[in-house]
Amino acid sequence: MTVATSYGLRSFALSRSLFARARGTVLAAGCAFALSGCVTDEYSGFGPKHLQPLSSHMVALIEQKGMAKDSPILLRLFKEESELEVWKQTREGRFELLKTYPICRWSGELGPKIREGDRQAPEGFYSITPELMNPRSSYHLAFNMGFPNEFDRALGRTGAFLMIHGDCSSRGCYAMTDEQIQEIFALGREAFDGGQLAFQVQAYPFRLTAANMARHRNSPHLAFWRMLKEGNDHFELSRRQPKVDVCEKRYVFDALLADPSKPFDPLRPCPAYEVPEEIATAVAAKKETDNREFTVLARLGVPTVPVITGRDGGMNPIFAAELGSKSNDRFVTAATPAVTGSSGSAAFARVPLPPADPRRQSAESSSLLSLAGGSGESSTRSASAASGGFSLGRLFGFGGEEKPEPKPQGTVVMPTATTPAPPAPATPARAASTKTAKPKTQSVQASKPTPQPVAAAASVSSKPAAATRLEQEKPAAPAPLPGATPILSSGGFSYN
Repeated sequence: MTVATSYGLRSFALSRSLFARARGTVLAAGCAFALSGCVTDEYSGFGPKHLQPLSSHMVALIEQKGMAKDSPILLRLFKEESELEVWKQTREGRFELLKTYPICRWSGELGPKIREGDRQAPEGFYSITPELMNPRSSYHLAFNMGFPNEFDRALGRTGAFLMIHGDCSSRGCYAMTDEQIQEIFALGREAFDGGQLAFQVQAYPFRLTAANMARHRNSPHLAFWRMLKEGNDHFELSRRQPKVDVCEKRYVFDALLADPSKPFDPLRPCPAYEVPEEIATAVAAKKETDNREFTVLARLGVPTVPVITGRDGGMNPIFAAELGSKSNDRFVTAATPAVTGSSGSAAFARVPLPPADPRRQSAESSSLLSLAGGSGESSTRSASAASGGFSLGRLFGFGGEEKPEPKPQGTVVMPTATTPAPPAPATPARAASTKTAKPKTQSVQASKPTPQPVAAAASVSSKPAAATRLEQEKPAAPAPLPGATPILSSGGFSYN
């Protein structure tokens, strides 16, 4: 398959063929390069990083699942769970899950990207063609998601160079480790060599179960997510890549035009079309079931999550757990999963992330612009990045100029239930100093003040006189204003 690309590759197959014929020449010159100490854009191993073969383990996994190495692929992204799934077509023609990768970092809040500079990672359906693959990325390897697509442009959304890349650093992108993007890039290359013209990326805010939709029912993006869910259901029920079109500023899936002379127009009313009966029936039945479950959960008052968390994106708990062992207060690790959806997946509390280096991002954009113009110059990286090494300390800011925030001095003594405090004369000053720290709240409902039970008044007389005086001298908490929203303490936002 020969495809002209903006990166001068001509085709992945052609590049690999030329690369194979030049193997002897490169080997002969290897010693000279080593002696000269040049830093090249080649991966630690033999040859260019974008032409590295799939590992023997991945090849065996593909064969085990009844797939061909060069069969089509499809990617799904889930922000809240911080997971990237690679699906691959089997010999029977249906897509099956090949591998799930933990996302190292994504930026912004849940919700679509609206405008340039909002740090949002895109949500929606995107098509990746060979020319969007960037083998010379400053972030090891990358491919452009193609934002804005037809739907985004119809709504006036702006932005560019939104990537899935390596180096675990994100500013509106989905960042993986170098090793992960190396494998994902190779899977895409093999699919292109097998004849796939473009592979689809489905980017979602979370796994679109009824339980998760109920937790996010207060979001202003709920209608948009319901539309994405329709495309998600088409794929999950048919296990085939859905055909995506846009009309009336909305997505339509697997739609067959009644009159081919009247095509879909993102800005105009949808022309007459129909969806194959088998898919339409299955999707309608699932929609009815999920809507019924959503209604029940909403009536039961299932806790909702904050619409705005004030945190910049998130990362998979695997990486958050690794960061939890570092002495840096800017990162918070979730210890317990949130409500588990019907799919069995659990959501985790978000992790605040350090801002990406704008100089790196600017360099990436400049590199892509120069490549689009046909420049043959490669981006340069540090020696450790060029070798494919992955350092959590370097990637997450544990070193260099960044320093951890100073911790408060002093010790807070928490009373225990088994060791009562000895009675002592109480004064107003002493009462103020014996207050204990409240635990962090996990949800909006947990942050509301809990009234004292009436039955507790009967037991006051059994308490020591000093303890009774202490309780009487505590100032009463101010009553909230009518209609006011409870405020969570810093770091108290979670997906619960």
